[in-house]
Amino acid sequence: MDAKRAQEISTSRTIANVICNGNQVYIEHVDQDNGMATIHPLNDANSKQSVSIDSLKEE
Repeated sequence: MDAKRAQEISTSRTIANVICNGNQVYIEHVDQDNGMATIHPLNDANSKQSVSIDSLKEE
């Protein structure tokens, strides 16, 4: 996924189908300068992690 699309998804009111490492995730924040995103699995809002935007896939 590119940084611009990740940013669009993170600010959208609609939940997109985004996958990271086989899990459906919610994008909380995007750091376009560093190519990183803060995400959490849809079923566990307390399990936040930073991942490369390249590891995110929209289905």
